Amino acid sequence: MKYAVLIGDGMADYRLKALKFRTPVEAARTPNMDWIAAHGVIGLTSTIPKGMGPGSDVANLSIFGYNPAKHFRNVGRGPLEAAAMGLTLHRDDMAYRCNLVTIDIDSGEMIDHGCGDIESADARKIIEFIRRHMETGKIRFFPGVSYRHILLIRNGPPEPDIVGPHDILGKNSRKYLPRKKVLRDLVLRSQEMLRDCPVNERRIAKGKRPATSIWPWGSGGALRLPSFKSKFGLSGAVISAVDLIKGIGVSIGLEALDVPGATGTLDTNYKGKAEQALRALKKKDFVYVHVEAPDEASHHGDPKEKVEAIERFDRLTVGTILKGMKRFGEYAILVMPDHPTPIRTRTHAPDPVPFAVFSTSLEFTEEGRAFSEREAKKSSIRVKGHELMGKFLKNEF
Repeated sequence: MKYAVLIGDGMADYRLKALKFRTPVEAARTPNMDWIAAHGVIGLTSTIPKGMGPGSDVANLSIFGYNPAKHFRNVGRGPLEAAAMGLTLHRDDMAYRCNLVTIDIDSGEMIDHGCGDIESADARKIIEFIRRHMETGKIRFFPGVSYRHILLIRNGPPEPDIVGPHDILGKNSRKYLPRKKVLRDLVLRSQEMLRDCPVNERRIAKGKRPATSIWPWGSGGALRLPSFKSKFGLSGAVISAVDLIKGIGVSIGLEALDVPGATGTLDTNYKGKAEQALRALKKKDFVYVHVEAPDEASHHGDPKEKVEAIERFDRLTVGTILKGMKRFGEYAILVMPDHPTPIRTRTHAPDPVPFAVFSTSLEFTEEGRAFSEREAKKSSIRVKGHELMGKFLKNEF
């Protein structure tokens, strides 16, 4: 039996007037997800335990089958993303996700949590500029993808409740600065130093958003998780443009596979991810494919972009895998968002999300049923987020 889990990050949403009072999933053309829902089962799952923040770290840990309330309380995404980069955290090390952001330095307004989805080449040059001016033996920066990077501090202060920059878009960032002096000073110093960064000067000349500040958040120390194989008896791989998702996979013993052109934005290589997944399944039993684009569209507050991202995910990722899985004979596919990212708020929400499962061992058809939040709410199937993986792999629906 071969298993594929397909995640459209932040795909779930609320109904929008701009979409004729439909959600983006309802407004999008999604024949492949609809086919899975019509020929399998559909239900609702809560990926965010009560009292925990609705981040992709918490949500995806749940989907992988790990209870965040047990394994991830008071820990941020920093150590997971560090793991994806191959960084080894020592006992007293603290890792932080470090965004490059666009802040209006005069007013303090958080304009963009990712500098207009800054290109990785520009971001790397900016991180190198920051390194030359701000690194010490205790403080180090590591470049990642686009705006997502890592700050590592020896004996650094844990501050897991720093607000993520995507949660304060349009707000005065000064009210949300880190409380710990070492982190606060790094942010303010970066704002002064980045005024003179040559890469920013070139970006501004081209009409692009500059990186005017760093924003460290999601802190955590070294994380130890039981392996996926010890829990479920399967070998597997994870495919994502996002270091957070790769880091979860690496931390639980899955192989993180790279895909050329995987960006985490609307222009990502949707089909390349699916094709890489199918190649991986020739040798492995399980693959987890994550597409970030719908979430980024929500952070941009753009309904049209989100619908387009969902349609590309369905056509190029879900459709390619749905067709390609037939070669394996017996297989199962799970498709879902990790959490809602409503357009109207431009940030994550803790609401339950729809999921649909097709398995060759299931004999169920309800023609005309679509994959959507509304259809999932009609279903009697309700599953705790961290229990969904076990039920999917055992076909317990």
